Amino acid sequence: MKYKLLVLDVDGTLLNNNREISSSTLSALLAVQQMGLRIVLASGRSTHGLRPIAYRLELNKYNGYIMSYNGGQIINMQTNDLLFERRIDPADLPYIERSAAKCNLPMLTYHLDTLITNNASHIRIQEEAERNNMRIIETADISTYIKFSPCKCMIAGDDTYTLVELENKLKKRLSGSLDVFRSEPYFLEIVPPLINKADTLGVLMSMLSISAEEIMAIGNGVCDINMIQMAGLGIAMGNADENVKRCTDYTTATNDEDGVARAVEEHILAKARQADIPLSEINLHSQHALMGTLGIQYTYAAEGRVEATMPVDERTRQPFGILHGGATLALAETVAGFGSIILCRPNETIVGMQVSGNHVSSAREGDTVRAVATILHRGRSSHLWNVDVFASAGKLVSTVRVVNSVLQKR
Repeated sequence: MKYKLLVLDVDGTLLNNNREISSSTLSALLAVQQMGLRIVLASGRSTHGLRPIAYRLELNKYNGYIMSYNGGQIINMQTNDLLFERRIDPADLPYIERSAAKCNLPMLTYHLDTLITNNASHIRIQEEAERNNMRIIETADISTYIKFSPCKCMIAGDDTYTLVELENKLKKRLSGSLDVFRSEPYFLEIVPPLINKADTLGVLMSMLSISAEEIMAIGNGVCDINMIQMAGLGIAMGNADENVKRCTDYTTATNDEDGVARAVEEHILAKARQADIPLSEINLHSQHALMGTLGIQYTYAAEGRVEATMPVDERTRQPFGILHGGATLALAETVAGFGSIILCRPNETIVGMQVSGNHVSSAREGDTVRAVATILHRGRSSHLWNVDVFASAGKLVSTVRVVNSVLQKR
C-alpha cells in the first residue's frame, strides 16, 4: 500500500455539520486501518475533546495518533503515551490577558477536562466547551488562577476588525516567544513557537520513519494548508475555503457529503489489493465468521496461491476423532474464495459456485491440517482452483476443486 499515514482534520472535515462521523466515513476508515494504514487526528481541539472521536475510530486498537492543540501534543492512542509536547510559559499570560481585556474580548485556556475563562457566558466560549465536552471554570484573573503551563490560549470575538488589530499587535510583541494566528474568523490562537500541524506532523514522521510521499492529508481550514502541502497527497474538502483548495492536489466532496469517505475510497481502497492487507488483520477480523469458528488461519496469500491452517479438534472432527469432510470442504472454499478476492478488480465481486472434493486419507484429532490453493484457470467470469489439504506430516488428506463466479458490482 502506497500510504502509511492518513492525517485528518476534525471539524469541517472528519465530522459533518452535526458533529458526527457518518456511517460511510466510519466504514471507510475502519477498512483502511484493517489494511495497516494508521490514522492521525490533527485538530485544534484539546486532547480531552479528541479522545471520544479517536475511540469511535478505534485508534486505540489500530495504533493511531492524536495531534491536539493544533500540534501542541502528540498522543499514541494505543499506549496512551505522550510522545511530544510544547507549552506556553505562564510568564507570558498576564500580557496576553491584559491585551484581550483592553479590547473587551474574553480569553480561555484548557486543563485536562476543564475550560478556564474570564467570561463563561460568551457564546463562543460555550460552543468551545461543548465541542470539547469540557466543564467551564470562570475566574476574573486567568493568569493568576492557573498553576500550570497551558498548551494554548485563545481569544474569542465576533468583531473581525478588533480581532485582526489585536492579532497584529500580539504578533509584534510576542514574536519569537509565541505564535499568534486566527484559526477561525472569531478565534485568535496563541501557541508555543513553531507549533502547527505541519511541523508537529514532521516530528511524528521522524518518529515513525515515514516519508512525505507515504502520507495522505485531508483538511478544510487555513490551519490545514501547510499540513496538506507537506503530504504526498493533499486533499481539500468541498466545503474548504478557495485559498485552501488552490493549495491542494485534489478536492473531494463536502463534510456533509462524506468527503473523507469518498477520498479514501478513491485514493486508497479502490487501488488496494486484498493481498496488501496484513494476514494478521484478516485473521483477527474473521474470528466471528465461519473460518474463525473452525479455527482457520491464513498463513500465506499472493496472486494465484493462498495457504491456511485448521486444527483437528472438537470443532472440526467427527465423533470418532478424525477430520470431518465438511470442515475440509469449508477450509477449501475459504482459501479459494480469498484467492479469488485477491485476483478480482475493484468493480468485481466473487460468489462461490461449485465445490467437489476427494478425501484420500484421514487426519486425527490433535493434528493441524494445511490447505494450499493454486489457481488453475482465471477467466473473465469464473476462477477454477485446486486445493490440496495436507496433514502436519505432509500426507495428502484431500484434494478439492473450487469454482468461483466473477460478478460485476452494481
